[in-house]
Amino acid sequence: MNYQLTAITVILILILIQTSYLSYRSVKGHRPTFKSSGRMVLVDTSALIDGRILMVAEAGFLADNLVIPRSVIAELQFLADNADHDKRSRARFGLDIIKKLQDISDVSVTILQDGKATDGVDERLIELAKRYEATIMTLDYNLAKVAEVESLQVINVNQLAQKLRLSFLPGEKTRVELVQPGQDSHQAVGYLPDGTMVVVEQASKLIGKVVEVEFIRALQTAAGKMMFARLSEAQKSSNSSGKGQKNTSSSAKSHAKSKVKKVASLTRSSTKAKQRQPKSQEDSLINLVNQQKD
Repeated sequence: MNYQLTAITVILILILIQTSYLSYRSVKGHRPTFKSSGRMVLVDTSALIDGRILMVAEAGFLADNLVIPRSVIAELQFLADNADHDKRSRARFGLDIIKKLQDISDVSVTILQDGKATDGVDERLIELAKRYEATIMTLDYNLAKVAEVESLQVINVNQLAQKLRLSFLPGEKTRVELVQPGQDSHQAVGYLPDGTMVVVEQASKLIGKVVEVEFIRALQTAAGKMMFARLSEAQKSSNSSGKGQKNTSSSAKSHAKSKVKKVASLTRSSTKAKQRQPKSQEDSLINLVNQQKD
């Protein structure tokens, strides 16, 4: 009898433990198994349609575990089947991005079977992020704001692009110190505070000076970025003004020298003229008397 009671008690305890575990899973969620130990990132529809997530992943900057809920794929499929031509194209592009992400060997991509999102995909992403303590990757401004209000982490590719943008765009101006000659004889080279090289056209005579330049184009290479610029109109006017002042000063000096030469010439001419003046009558008589004596 005691044996039967003990067996029944053990069975009841096991049932209680299993029920508690299932209840915990329903509340907290069972975290999927990943290839790497990185954080869990839930990918939104907008991030897939945008496509830049693929370039970030290909460059090796996504060491996280990308999780794409089945509800997100269902939304893309719905748009690809029922929306207008533009949205259909973008939705199909998003589905292609998922396949390309899966083909990258160094990127962990997991499809999470989360069921149908009856309250909308955005609400489902917020729910999943809370359940799994995950980060949301999205370009949706409103979703990002709601996630921040809920104290959830958000990755926005637009913010990444903003951080990586060029310091200056073509047409913008800044002041740069020219420190060395460029590859061509008329070029001079300076550097921006972030270390970007700036090649300035027609500025070789201004090396060692700080000048205002206007950017005309940028060149991005695997070794870094380089910007090309020209002297701004204000800088050109300043240079022309400086040359004009030098020319005026030189002209004034030349004019003064010319005046001095003319005065000296007039003085010499006057002296010679005095020397050639005919002698007075008295002097002539004295000379005549002296000749007679001789």
